[in-house]
Amino acid sequence: MTKETRVYKVKDGIEIHADLYLPDATRHPSVLIWIHGGALVMGSRGYVPANLLELCQATGSALASIDYRLAPQAKLPAIIEDLKDAVQWTRETFRPWKLVVAGESAGGYLAMMTGTFPAPRPDALVSYYGYGDVDGGWYTLPSDHYQRLFATITKEEAVSGMGNRVVTGAADGPAQQGRERYYHYLRQKGLWTREVTGIDPAAEPRALDPFCPVRNVDPDYPPILMVHGANDKDVPFEKSSDMARELARNGVAHELLSVPGAGHGLEDGDPALVERVHAQALAFIRKHIADPRH
Repeated sequence: MTKETRVYKVKDGIEIHADLYLPDATRHPSVLIWIHGGALVMGSRGYVPANLLELCQATGSALASIDYRLAPQAKLPAIIEDLKDAVQWTRETFRPWKLVVAGESAGGYLAMMTGTFPAPRPDALVSYYGYGDVDGGWYTLPSDHYQRLFATITKEEAVSGMGNRVVTGAADGPAQQGRERYYHYLRQKGLWTREVTGIDPAAEPRALDPFCPVRNVDPDYPPILMVHGANDKDVPFEKSSDMARELARNGVAHELLSVPGAGHGLEDGDPALVERVHAQALAFIRKHIADPRH
């Protein structure tokens, strides 16, 4: 495969990029869109799981790893706008045989969101420890986990490394560290939803409904596989099980794979079980991305 970096969008003078991993001599290949995590405030397109690249190479598919504007300088509606534009750009660029969208954590949430977009929707979705709402108590109330995990972070400390400039990727160095500290502060104080979305759910309790996939599942929602650690202290396992319940209620094909004892990112999970669920996820993607011409 060859790698190219392209601009998929320019907004207010800011270029937003996608890294494309391209198969050899395949016209209109199937495409896997990969969406990075990072609570919508950090992370970048630069990290792509090796097993997904290997799968795309084996199936003659392309992979597009996308950036998007990061919060809090960009609010959630703008991030979703970027996501819609990335999906449309991918379709126009490749005219793909099949389109599958996958992501981890906040990227898993964004992958779920693509299932609510107007047709044509992706052919399948994969959410690794993602979530279907952005205004539940897990995000709007102070997190005991983050209060125990870190010394109390002041607002001044939290914003000191953030700056005011809109950015589209922060994956290492001082920028990433500053954004991590900011995220920990938001979780300690229960401010994530308000600061990232620009909406106070206490004042506008229904305003975030369009941005919560769990409230927008319908019978045409794409098939989805979800992977989640049963002991996840960052994104509770219930976020995926709530989604599974709505999918079942609407008759949508879905699977929820859990790893007992595993935390966020499947950390501390039994290695054999982690390997097994990753293999099942790859099989699911292969099933939905397979191109009989390859």
